Amino acid sequence: MRWLLLVLALLPLATALLALVTSPKVIRAATAVSGAVCLGCALALVPSAAHGQPSVGFLRLDALSGVFLLSTAFLYAMVSAYTIGYLKDDQDDPGFPRYARRFYAGLNLFAWSMLCACMVDELALLWIAIEITTVVSALLVAIDATESAAEAAWKYVLLASVGLGIALLATIVMYYAGSTVLGSAYDLSVPQLVKAAPHMPHTPVRLAFVLAVVGFGTKVGLVPMHTWLPDAHSQAPTPISALLSGSLLAVSFYAVLRYFQVTRAVLGPDFPQDVLLAFGILSLLLSALYVLDQQDVKRLLAYSSVEHMGILATAVGFGTPIALAGALLHVLAHAAAKGNAFMGAGTLVHTYWTKEINGIRGAMDRLPVSGPAFLLAVFILSALPPFGIFRSEFQIVQGGIAGGRTAWAAMLVALVTLAFAGLALAATRMVVVPSAEPAPRSLGAAATPAREPSWWMVAPVLVGLAALLVLGIHPPADLTALLQRGAAELRGTVT
Repeated sequence: MRWLLLVLALLPLATALLALVTSPKVIRAATAVSGAVCLGCALALVPSAAHGQPSVGFLRLDALSGVFLLSTAFLYAMVSAYTIGYLKDDQDDPGFPRYARRFYAGLNLFAWSMLCACMVDELALLWIAIEITTVVSALLVAIDATESAAEAAWKYVLLASVGLGIALLATIVMYYAGSTVLGSAYDLSVPQLVKAAPHMPHTPVRLAFVLAVVGFGTKVGLVPMHTWLPDAHSQAPTPISALLSGSLLAVSFYAVLRYFQVTRAVLGPDFPQDVLLAFGILSLLLSALYVLDQQDVKRLLAYSSVEHMGILATAVGFGTPIALAGALLHVLAHAAAKGNAFMGAGTLVHTYWTKEINGIRGAMDRLPVSGPAFLLAVFILSALPPFGIFRSEFQIVQGGIAGGRTAWAAMLVALVTLAFAGLALAATRMVVVPSAEPAPRSLGAAATPAREPSWWMVAPVLVGLAALLVLGIHPPADLTALLQRGAAELRGTVT
């Protein structure tokens, strides 16, 4: 299985380089193939990661990284197919070949950097991989060359750079803490640090963890470091928005979890769990309030992402085995559901030529598949049973109660319900409420027959809905084993 790690580390990079020298027709096919192959490799690695730690060179996969690798590979595959339909209407423009080369090169580099972040074996390399995701994704946010996109990209770069500067300081402080036990020449691999944990000094580890939560938490979108997120997600092309929300935020949270592992081994569970619980509840509170008053459909989904990152932080703050397993299941379910929601929103924007919620009405009539699928994706994000997010959030709440955090669990339920009200109301208005007066296409709503713009934009959403149903009803045995082992790794109880 080691060769699968090499395929995941090299194939998207090779595809990105190919995009610079070939035609759009070739590169869109190559990207779709690369996404499908990476998803196949990630799925094939699930049993190995659930029962061991396949590695080659500085690449290593354990159960925890396997969960995030699978979610990233899944969304990479779905977005690779969706992009074919998303760019179809632009292919006759004179500047399209140049734009397509830049877009596909950036898309594949972005996926490559996130996949590598999940597989690298130590904290310094993890920081480098996260830094690469920032550079590439910022360029993709600004790729449409509009004034608002450029502004969003600069805001993202400035805030993310500050955050990653703090995360670099966390890496240095953690290196110092480890050097007191391991000497001055060692690598920052997590297993080595966990093994040395009983003898590491407490104060620098405590400081490193707080710096990591603030630094990487800026990329996660935890409140109050979230302010770049709504602008970037709103202005990026839809395939990039789906990757930003469904994959990048989770991969950045993965970096926080690596520091959580070491800190828990050194200090015990109370301190790191309390820090994450505080950030999680604060993120839930603010995002739930913002969701209630959004006029832009992509900003609405962006604040929903802040909410779900808050759910993850809260789940890890609960710290019980079932809550941690629920958090890892939530990573997978959120990637599929948020990817579906953004891809569905992209189809609505493509059809109505506006991102304004008030400008989109009667989508169920105009888009007989994408309209209901978007509405279903939003309800799934709000924990509609029997889909994956309902299962994960049920486990998280159950874990909070089992761990004696009943009041916090009740607060989580209340805030998730509040966010559901905002999401459901907006999505229902767009999809179910009929358009009062169809307008010409140039005014925002084309008076054209009901039809999907491209089935390439529909098929990935249907696959995502099927995956969410499987995650909610009966996850495969190997995947369940992966989630349970990942939770045990977070608790330091792997045998």
